[in-house]
Amino acid sequence: MAKREYLGEFEFVVILALLRLGQDAYGVEISREIERRCGRGVSLGSLYATLERLESHGLVSSALGEATPERGGRAKRYFQVTANGLDKIRESQRALCNMWDGLKQLEVMR
Repeated sequence: MAKREYLGEFEFVVILALLRLGQDAYGVEISREIERRCGRGVSLGSLYATLERLESHGLVSSALGEATPERGGRAKRYFQVTANGLDKIRESQRALCNMWDGLKQLEVMR
C-alpha cells in the first residue's frame, strides 16, 4: 500500500484550529474552535486520536502544562504545529486552490 501524502479533511481542520489558537491549543479549546468555525461537534476521542496521529507524523508537537486544582491536579496537554506541519498545510492549501481554480460552479459570491 502506498504511503498517504495528503491530509484528510479532519486533520486539515485540526491543524487550522491549532494555528488559530496558538499557545492556547489544548483538547477542549481545539474542539470548541472547530465547533465555532465549522458548526460541527467533535468528540474528544476522535480529536485526540487525530492529534496523536499528527504528532506521530511530526506535524504537531505537544507539551504538558502545569497541573491545576480545577482539573483535579492534572495538567493540560498543549499542542502546536511544527515546521513540517506548516509545510504540509501549505502544500494541501495549494493543491486545493489548484483544484478549485476556474470552477464556475464554486465561485464565491462577494
